[in-house]
Amino acid sequence: MTIQWTIVATFLYAEIGVCVLLCIPFISARRWQKIFKSALLNWFVQHGNLYFNVLIAILLLLFGDGIRESLKYGDLKDEEGAEGALRPASHMNIMMHLFRAQRNLYMSGFALFLIIVLRRLVTVISNTATLEAKSEAFEKQAKSATDAAEKLLEENEKLKKEGPGAENDAELEKLRDKVANKNKELDEAKDKLLHLEADLQAVKKQAQGVNTEYDRLLKEHSKLQEELEAAKGGDGDKKDD
Repeated sequence: MTIQWTIVATFLYAEIGVCVLLCIPFISARRWQKIFKSALLNWFVQHGNLYFNVLIAILLLLFGDGIRESLKYGDLKDEEGAEGALRPASHMNIMMHLFRAQRNLYMSGFALFLIIVLRRLVTVISNTATLEAKSEAFEKQAKSATDAAEKLLEENEKLKKEGPGAENDAELEKLRDKVANKNKELDEAKDKLLHLEADLQAVKKQAQGVNTEYDRLLKEHSKLQEELEAAKGGDGDKKDD
């Protein structure tokens, strides 16, 4: 491979490595969010944004070049037709260039696609971490409201046992109002928690879909690598003959 396609292949392998790292289950979404918000990464994003955009532009140009080369040698293959059997060296040369053009097309295409996948993964992980933090906060709020309501009910029962009285009745009415307010707050906190859990499940389903698509791309990439090795082996055997 030439230098530009070697760089593209290296970038593609780096993207695959980052995708695998982001999909590791024992690293929590909150830890990833802390990494994403770290000062070093923010500095890198601010100063490397221009270079990253230039890299995307170069990948787009190489992707267009791969399409052009694939169409060019595909047409040459069709034009050669049955004459390929009469000129095996020419046919092999066209097939070799066609395979290289298709390989370059797939490499640049996958590199561009994985950029989208990585951005989506980072967004899903950040949203998951935010939802988990909100869910935990609402759980603590609901627990606090439940404890306060239980305490007020205990005081209410205690006042009932002490017997009737105007002062006790007034205090009891206040306690009932407090209990009603706390129960209302508890219901509101439970509703918010249910909504957050539903959002969290939706985010997890999105992450599962991204992982499935990523596994499919890895399988296609492995298949292309095997075809490349097979083509190289066939080319080598032809040269030996």
